[in-house]
Amino acid sequence: MYLIREIIFIRTILSFVHGAKILGVFPVHSGSHFTLGFSLMRELAYKGHEVTFINSFPQKEPIRNLRDVSVEEIEISVTEFVNDLERFGKMNYWDQLVFMSTLGKTYTENVLKHKNVQNLLNSGEKFDLVIMEHFWNEAMTIFAHHFNCPLVYFSTGPTSIFNSHLLANPSFSSYVPNFLTTHGSRMTFLERLTNLFLDILCDIYMEFRSIPEQNAVLKAAFPNAPDLKTMMYNASLMFVVSHISIHDPLPLQPSIKYIGGHHVGSLKPLPTKIKQFMENASEGVIVFSMGSILKSSNLYFQHKEVILKVFSKMKQKILWKYEHDLDGLPSNVMISDWLPQQEVLAHPNTVAFISHGGLLGMIESVFFGVPILGIPTYWDQYKNIEDVVRRGMALKLNLHDLTEETFSNALNDILNDPKYRKNAKLRSKIMQDQPMKPIDEAVFWVEYVIRHEGAPHLKSAALHLSWYQKYLIDVILFLSFFGMFVLFFILSIIKCVFFNRKVYINPYEKNK
Repeated sequence: MYLIREIIFIRTILSFVHGAKILGVFPVHSGSHFTLGFSLMRELAYKGHEVTFINSFPQKEPIRNLRDVSVEEIEISVTEFVNDLERFGKMNYWDQLVFMSTLGKTYTENVLKHKNVQNLLNSGEKFDLVIMEHFWNEAMTIFAHHFNCPLVYFSTGPTSIFNSHLLANPSFSSYVPNFLTTHGSRMTFLERLTNLFLDILCDIYMEFRSIPEQNAVLKAAFPNAPDLKTMMYNASLMFVVSHISIHDPLPLQPSIKYIGGHHVGSLKPLPTKIKQFMENASEGVIVFSMGSILKSSNLYFQHKEVILKVFSKMKQKILWKYEHDLDGLPSNVMISDWLPQQEVLAHPNTVAFISHGGLLGMIESVFFGVPILGIPTYWDQYKNIEDVVRRGMALKLNLHDLTEETFSNALNDILNDPKYRKNAKLRSKIMQDQPMKPIDEAVFWVEYVIRHEGAPHLKSAALHLSWYQKYLIDVILFLSFFGMFVLFFILSIIKCVFFNRKVYINPYEKNK
């Protein structure tokens, strides 16, 4: 009987976990953001979970256990922001915050009022868990509240001042670099001073502008919704796309899990045309991509002209992700509007990767041990590039400083100095030396949260403290006033004993 009860219990647990209904919320219209979310959602579907996936890139061929809720029309609403991305790199810190929060507000509004999302919210369905990409969209925590289930955040980057507060993760300005800087953890005095200033600036911006804006978006879409802060600080877990091979070690709460590299999967065969091009490259292949948002075809004419001149003089072949036809293409250059990036980076003939510094490309380059020439243009790309530069596997070149001389010199340095490839291979070894695959770890923690009904035991007590309590401001003030009181009391006693004492004069002595 005991054995039978054990078998029934185990089967109940397994059926509960492997049959869970999971809602994934990844609506950002960006190929890289989609890839990160899709990799996890697809794996959960493969594991037998029933996955509903809000996204902007619905599948053309159905995947078992995965249902798309398409919001691909939001691309139109964010087009004006995408067109401004090349200007983004010239903005000051405050304007960058305004740009990003306005972008987030725009796409959040459009997603929440989208007919497909509204149909889902009004469907009466039940979910066991919501996994939500966190990207300037806190109002979307309404999904977990509406379906009365645990919430897991998915950060498409490392821990930072913009997400650490959600799970009370320590973020000391002395050694945790701000997202808007290119600092590493080992900062000089001036860098720490700048870092502290930017942390305070970001805190002020989020507290008094970004979060109130998101709360207004929430109330406009759901007038009866609770205040945003009661929902956004109620998450069970956060996945972070980071790894110590790329980012400096930082403190983590037990409720925050690194899964950097989870999207790097089994490689598919290369398309015939690309395979032949790469196989016949006796001097190696340089892979060039500016990502999925700021396309190579949108580069300024003078930049394209410089790039083509330098490529025409290279003995290597160049595989360039370019979205339209291009006149004057050198014979050693092949363009394609799409590249199987993992597969071409994994090819043994690949000798360098020219990249805008998107996190996916950085992770894939590290995983496959490919040196990088980074040309960042906006937001996290500057810091991503600097992180791999500090590890000796990359060089950085500013797009606004791109000339034939600077581009040629940087590219030749990456190709001819063996230290870059050596350090890239070292970082690859570190990233691949893990006890389990990141995707398997992500699935485990998703199922863990479901098994433990939100896993409240992982949540830090700091989530229940006010900011002044968290930083012991009340204790410091108490000790300061108490110390001042004690000092005043001691000084008063000294004054009474030594300075207010009356001298006694013998009257007989006085008459004499």
